[in-house]
Amino acid sequence: MTKNMPSLLAYTVKNRGKGQKAIWTRIGAAWPHNSGTGFSIELEALPVDGRLVLIPPKADEADTADEAAPAA
Repeated sequence: MTKNMPSLLAYTVKNRGKGQKAIWTRIGAAWPHNSGTGFSIELEALPVDGRLVLIPPKADEADTADEAAPAA
């Protein structure tokens, strides 16, 4: 893990219907503020339906999650 690794990754989730998997599209990431409260969120896109899902990165996402950390 690097110092710039985000705490959370941001996804928009599109439900496709009964019996079909939802489509998860990564659209950004979140880093904790230095003060310890709150997060800086950097989005590359906005969800069309307004639903934003933030989850911790999985181990296999660690290499790609720290692309561009914002200056907090």
